[in-house]
Amino acid sequence: MKTPREILLAKHQATEAKLDAIRKSVLDGAKTALVTERSDTNPSHTGVLSIGLTLWRELILPSRRVWSGLAAVWILIALVNAAQSRDPQTAKTAARTEMAASFIEQQKLLGELLTDRTPTAEADRPRTFSPKPRTETTGFKMV
Repeated sequence: MKTPREILLAKHQATEAKLDAIRKSVLDGAKTALVTERSDTNPSHTGVLSIGLTLWRELILPSRRVWSGLAAVWILIALVNAAQSRDPQTAKTAARTEMAASFIEQQKLLGELLTDRTPTAEADRPRTFSPKPRTETTGFKMV
């Protein structure tokens, strides 16, 4: 018994020759169109134009959405940058003020680090404690 595949192959065996003839005629027509197109173009511009068209077809056209997204992101970045730097003089003044404050703080820290922290002679000398006489009367009256 024949399988369904064998039945289909036998049925369409005759059309294979017709399909080959159609394929050959289409390819021959494409070859002649390509030859006439190449002979019509100016040879001096063919190299530059073909490189440009090749780059356009292979880099830009397949990924139009990606390029559009990148363009939108760059436009957004440019707008944000322009919005933030409306007054460059104010930004410069703020930067100078911040730098001056930072410099003053660094000077204070440097002064604290470089101060002489050796103990003085008064701190080294022990103080003598002489107890005072205790008296019974304190001078307070009890009422």
